[in-house]
Amino acid sequence: MSDAAAPALNKGTRAFSRFEWIIAGRYLRARRKEAFISVIASLTMVGLAIGVATLIVVMSVMNGFRAELLTKILGLNGHFTAFPIEREFTDYKETIANLQKIPGVDFAVYYVEGQALASGKGSSTAPVSVRGMDEENLKKLKLLYNAADQGGWDNWDTSKGIAIGYRLAQALGVSLGDSVTIINPDGAMTPFGTTPQIRSYPVNVIFDLGMVEFDSFYMYMPLAPAQDYFKLYKDELKPGQKPLDPMATDEEIDAAYTRVGQASAAEIFIHDADDITNMRARLQADPTTRPLVLTDWQQRNETFFSALQVERVVMFTILSMIILVAAFNIISSLIMLVKDKSSDIAVLRTMGATRGSIMRIFSITGTTIGFVGTLIGAGLGLLIASYAEPLRAFLSNTLGVAIFPPEIFFLAELPSKTDPVEVTIVICLALGLSFLATLYPAWRAAQYDPVEALRYE
Repeated sequence: MSDAAAPALNKGTRAFSRFEWIIAGRYLRARRKEAFISVIASLTMVGLAIGVATLIVVMSVMNGFRAELLTKILGLNGHFTAFPIEREFTDYKETIANLQKIPGVDFAVYYVEGQALASGKGSSTAPVSVRGMDEENLKKLKLLYNAADQGGWDNWDTSKGIAIGYRLAQALGVSLGDSVTIINPDGAMTPFGTTPQIRSYPVNVIFDLGMVEFDSFYMYMPLAPAQDYFKLYKDELKPGQKPLDPMATDEEIDAAYTRVGQASAAEIFIHDADDITNMRARLQADPTTRPLVLTDWQQRNETFFSALQVERVVMFTILSMIILVAAFNIISSLIMLVKDKSSDIAVLRTMGATRGSIMRIFSITGTTIGFVGTLIGAGLGLLIASYAEPLRAFLSNTLGVAIFPPEIFFLAELPSKTDPVEVTIVICLALGLSFLATLYPAWRAAQYDPVEALRYE
């Protein structure tokens, strides 16, 4: 200790005075005989930095994973799905217009949907969900409309073609312009039973949504062909027409009847995805809307997002153990430092240093280790979280191993979304545990009897 510090001790010092910081700084710097203790402190700092960085990166990736899935799912399926009841859904245009007038609704779309089996080149087949939509509604789904990788949506309503995801195109072995055969078991009735409905359509659009489920399972076609394929229509007599004779010709039937198309359901997109309860009540209370059964996105994906939330909590708890282990390392390194500095503590006490001053010196020492480790870990974690996808691609190419394969994790890229609140919580947790870890060793140091310590030197 320097001579300049001695007068300060004699006069009495305030808490966290300059001399306490000077002594704590000296204890942090390694000397030859204290190299082992210094190495322990450095490893503790590194361990804390790794724990903080890992926690920030993992939580950012999980936040990005949830946000990206939510964006993809709600970008196509809507916050509410409305199914018609009581009568056929022939008034779908009027229903959509009424729904879009309700406060809180961004827009709504109607569609035709059915399940089928798609067949491409050779013997390649795949189950698909076929959706029929007109171009006006497709333009509302910007996520899908802007995802056209090959081809385009121009003249969609009159094209009589289909749009498929690029993964489905790979599975069927088809490219732009090739024909895809769609097979539906619910076909025409014959004296020998029901025959499958089999039709071929050219591929006009290949889209890439970046989500495996949509890119490999969904198929889109214009609304009118979809209504015809799934038989979602009914023939109504024109005004003033009388029912025709059963032996009427096709020309007479076409002249007397009008074909009225139907929709399967409607998707409703609202301003606030979390305001489900209020919007449900508002939609059901609207007097201008026909009777509908509503299912919201939380009901449809309850199991998935609940499991994701549980996983986030579990991962945060488990990875926090790394920080806790580093905090215990701070305790062990400080205890060894206190043991090594027993004579220094005795000298400081004889020169007038109080127990509180000794306690603060070792608290500053341990907390500084925690602060530096937390600062390094936070910077490293934020850096890795910002470049999560490039790092994943680099490691995958370097190691030749698929890291986060999209077939398992649903997404084609590794998303990352850093939440400032969570980063703050992680930093506060690390700093809090680091400070608490210094209390016991610092208290032990403050209890040293200077006479006893000097007697055995």
